[in-house]
Amino acid sequence: MFESAELGHKIDKDTYKQEEAQLRQDLLEAQYELGRRADFPVLILLAGVPTAGKGEMANLLMEWLDPRHVATHAFGAHSDEERSRPPMWRYWRALPPKGKMAILFGGWYAGAVFETLNGAREAVFQREIERIAHFEKMLADEGVLVLKFWLHLSEPVLDKRLKKLSGDKLTAWRVTDEDSWFSQHYDKIIERSRAMLMRTSSADAPWRVVEGADANYRALEVGKQLLSAMRQHLARRSVRQSRVEAAQIIPPVDGLRLLDTLQLDQASTDEDYKERLEALQGRLNLLTRHPQFHNLAVVVVFEGMDAAGKGGAIRRISAALDARQYHIVPIAAPTEEERAQPYLWRFWRQLPTHGRLTIFDRSWYGRVLVERVEGFAPVADWMRAYGEINEFESQLDDANTLVVKYWLAISKEEQLARFQEREQTEWKRFKITEEDWRNREKWDDYVTAASDMVDRTSTPGAPWHLIAANNKSFARIRVLEILCDTIEKRLGRKEKKARA
Repeated sequence: MFESAELGHKIDKDTYKQEEAQLRQDLLEAQYELGRRADFPVLILLAGVPTAGKGEMANLLMEWLDPRHVATHAFGAHSDEERSRPPMWRYWRALPPKGKMAILFGGWYAGAVFETLNGAREAVFQREIERIAHFEKMLADEGVLVLKFWLHLSEPVLDKRLKKLSGDKLTAWRVTDEDSWFSQHYDKIIERSRAMLMRTSSADAPWRVVEGADANYRALEVGKQLLSAMRQHLARRSVRQSRVEAAQIIPPVDGLRLLDTLQLDQASTDEDYKERLEALQGRLNLLTRHPQFHNLAVVVVFEGMDAAGKGGAIRRISAALDARQYHIVPIAAPTEEERAQPYLWRFWRQLPTHGRLTIFDRSWYGRVLVERVEGFAPVADWMRAYGEINEFESQLDDANTLVVKYWLAISKEEQLARFQEREQTEWKRFKITEEDWRNREKWDDYVTAASDMVDRTSTPGAPWHLIAANNKSFARIRVLEILCDTIEKRLGRKEKKARA
């Protein structure tokens, strides 16, 4: 993969001047067309060998393009805030919106190779590669134009450059400890980089290896490849993935769906409810004050039919918590800003830091529920969402963010009674809308969608908890029990590891 980038490519000064003028004009035109259409963003990732010209290339692109519509991001050591969230969190924050461009230095590849050489297990390296490939496929499926450039230098050229820079007092500052370390481990790093590039070079997000020894060649090669890719993307009728790649959903032959099997009516007395509620809220409060809780984040997801009691259950959780420790996120239709990003972006940015809880009143499952049933998302989008959601929640679990998911289930008759009560009670009328009545007409479609959702996204790390909610008191107690049990189990596991 690197052989063609060690051939000694060169472009003379006159040729460069002639070609650069036309290239930068064409790039500007493509950039402005990108902004006018605003139906996909461009993400440029610059990686490679030290002193191969990543910084110079980024500066040149900013000179050629309109810099008002291009963001640049360099990633160093993780900050305290970043360390308390999943590793990919900081890269999600750097994604450009539709119609814009972003240049990332190294990006999510920076740690994969170097951490392996510093002692990370092979299995860790392979898992990181799989996660990167999944992330880039998701971006491409959402229409993002992902351009990955590896700027390469042979070992003799790198050594020569580092010696020249370090030998001059005026330029010695340019040589970092990381550059010297790279030079000392060149063969091993290139071997691992080759494996990484081959595993993560796909049809939608291929690696483009460019020789970096000659600045003129490097500039024209990167610029022309960028222009060609943008023109191809702009010429496409639709940049979103339209292929259905997930396994087909086949309804059960007897018509019995998962949610049809729930026993929705459960008994609970007022006296028993009050006593257990107080005990469970106290238990939850003490768990959030546990010495190990500051190393744990908790994401609580509530889904269910309209009027199933999500708000009431959430209030019973929040009543047990310090107001500084939790955040409730009600999910409605996406804003213009959110529609300009990949689907999961708005949920990534709401993730809690360690020591805190975030409660989602509806969530990312809207894609496989309301967007599926109402036809807001094409079949290809909601079908691939099952895998994207499972990967998202797996990353949360790996980062010690506990995911607790509830489906609150009520009968169609109970929903009707609650709708009518809301209409007849003045201070509850705000809870009932025309949309609620319209959704009710598609009851069976929602039951089918929810059953498929549970079947495809209930995983060992983030299982679904199905709550019989015809009796609100029973449902609220069951929600608290599960939350306390799940947190307690995770904290107990951490205590065992600490003692070991």
